[in-house]
Amino acid sequence: MSKNNLLIASAMLLFATLTAQGQEPSNPFFSVYSTPFQVPPFNLIAIEHYAPAFERGIEEQKKEIEAITSNPQAPNFENTILAFDKSGELLTKVSSVFYSLNSANTSPEMQKVARVISPLVTAHRDNINLNDKLFQRIKAVYTKRDSLKLDSLQKRTVEKYYNDFVRNGANLDEAAKARLREINQQLSELGLHFGENLLAETNKNFKLVIDNPADLDGLPKDIVDAAAITAKEFGLEGKWVFTLQKPSMIPFLQYAKNRNLREKLYTGYAMRCNNNDEFDNKSIMLQIVNLRAEKAKLLGYKTYADYSISNNMAKTPEAVYDFLNQVMEPALIAATRDRDDMQAIINREGGTFKLAPWDWWYYAEKLKKEKFNLDESELKPYFKLENVRDGMFYVANQLYGITFTRRTDLPIYHPDVEVFEVKNETGAHIGLLYLDYFPRAGKRVGAWCGRFRQQTYENGKRITPIVTMVTNFTPPTGNTPALLTWDEVTTLFHEFGHALHGLFTDGPYDRIAGSLPRDMVELPSQVMENWAGEPRVIKVYAKHYQNGSPMPEDLINRLKKSMTFNQGFETVEYIAASVLDLDWHSITEPQKVDVLQFENNSMKRIHLLDEIYPRYRTTYFNHIIGGYAAGYYVYLWAAVLDTDAFNAFAETGDIFNHEVATRFRKHVLTEGGNDEGMIQYVKFRGKEPSVEPLLKKRGFK
Repeated sequence: MSKNNLLIASAMLLFATLTAQGQEPSNPFFSVYSTPFQVPPFNLIAIEHYAPAFERGIEEQKKEIEAITSNPQAPNFENTILAFDKSGELLTKVSSVFYSLNSANTSPEMQKVARVISPLVTAHRDNINLNDKLFQRIKAVYTKRDSLKLDSLQKRTVEKYYNDFVRNGANLDEAAKARLREINQQLSELGLHFGENLLAETNKNFKLVIDNPADLDGLPKDIVDAAAITAKEFGLEGKWVFTLQKPSMIPFLQYAKNRNLREKLYTGYAMRCNNNDEFDNKSIMLQIVNLRAEKAKLLGYKTYADYSISNNMAKTPEAVYDFLNQVMEPALIAATRDRDDMQAIINREGGTFKLAPWDWWYYAEKLKKEKFNLDESELKPYFKLENVRDGMFYVANQLYGITFTRRTDLPIYHPDVEVFEVKNETGAHIGLLYLDYFPRAGKRVGAWCGRFRQQTYENGKRITPIVTMVTNFTPPTGNTPALLTWDEVTTLFHEFGHALHGLFTDGPYDRIAGSLPRDMVELPSQVMENWAGEPRVIKVYAKHYQNGSPMPEDLINRLKKSMTFNQGFETVEYIAASVLDLDWHSITEPQKVDVLQFENNSMKRIHLLDEIYPRYRTTYFNHIIGGYAAGYYVYLWAAVLDTDAFNAFAETGDIFNHEVATRFRKHVLTEGGNDEGMIQYVKFRGKEPSVEPLLKKRGFK
């Protein structure tokens, strides 16, 4: 028995054990939810319900596939493409809940279920993708698609499914298919292991414990209070604890005068999963990129980067490298200028050391104060979380006429979660939005937008989406509410853009509805960040948390002027990570390399400053374990689009221009999957974008 089959057999034994614990009739997944809007009944769902629901979901979809392949009628759109498009309803239902919660509110028990179901779900997907009878029926429809009198959406759905099957190995011989199955199983297992290691290293395995008040010198009171609460949670009452969660770490790096402690905390962050212990990810990442290189070769591509990017707007890795280099050159100039200015501050203050990576945030704050008379602590009192949230709702209302109503009668999966019903301009229900703001031990780092249910059609009726926004923002402390940093403000608007995309998507075929190319999918999110920084919008949400007074005009002006500040650093660290991602996925053959040396060589080639690390180093680069492999560049690619898209509003003199908003909603947010990405963008904008506005926006021109 191969290692792959042994893994599946072992998983099936555990699966059977878990399944026996969650049989009918109590399993909530096995019936229509009786909750309002049929939201998941989180209060009723238990760990033991997942495995049997996955099992039944897999079995049901197997039967649905069998019905398609055994159909004696000639393949057509309805009996093959549409039937496949609507298959797997139960599997989708349980997967949407399980994977969302395994990221936002996991536990050791849930992680055990993930390890058990992952190889089985992967095998099931391979059984579909490599099912030759199914592929031949899809191919038959694809071959005669021009003569079937299909409408444009039906034709695109056929083409997308055909290309999916080819990209997933449907044309391979049996030996190659068997190897592809093994690779996919191994990648699934390794990806889970990588993520679990990173979660442990971020939330459990490191903490900076301070017991001397003098070591808190320079820190704002709210940060000190938050650290005291964190210490209490760790059973260290009377001390202060800082973690590797960014709401805890970044303020310490910005304000703590103790340079040695800044170095200790930042080093803990930068060395995650790189300590040669049980949580080390170096070997795991090397195995992953080697397996991906082999997979790409099997599928007829030179590298995994070629395989991944061929489906994107960029089309080739060479186009991406050229684009990144075009932006990197002026970004490095700006970052170098800021570095030299910060070194000058160190020298003026009598420092005898060279600026280091753990110094950047601290001296950037000083430099911002010098240049703009502005620091983060001056801004935060005006960024109460609830006010910022209402500000983003205001923007959506002004653009699209939609409203958000808090619902307290719906099930939630954690006490911190809020739910809002979203209605369109006529008052009709269009979806639900779940908001989950604060860090906790069971939540992975970062911010993301997901779905408990995506929009779909059943018997011609649209089923509305249930969208989730998950962040790791600074939590409230004592009598002080959650006060956001400017970065957190823009992050909230960013994820809200993804949420609007999910809420507005409307299409009868699941495969193409809302389906943007990977390097366009960040356009809906990033364009929203532009409104966050508009003075007209800031005046709506920026109110002092103690007395409700609006942010003074002078402070708004200083904030606006500072928005190009530190863009050199932020762009350089981002491009460095993007290049590292591309380099890892541009290897042509599986190989043995020293992971850290590979990373160092990659960074030397782009002349990365010694004072800057890539935004994500190899061992904690979680984006490229998931859907951003050879695709982390997409945020910058989409930044070109979002800058140009916002200019479409600004050029009219009205940032809420109804006509422009209607076009953007229609061609990007609602119908973005109806055609190729650039075609849809040009339908909205009337022309293709240029990189020049982005360079100007970031202060590089």
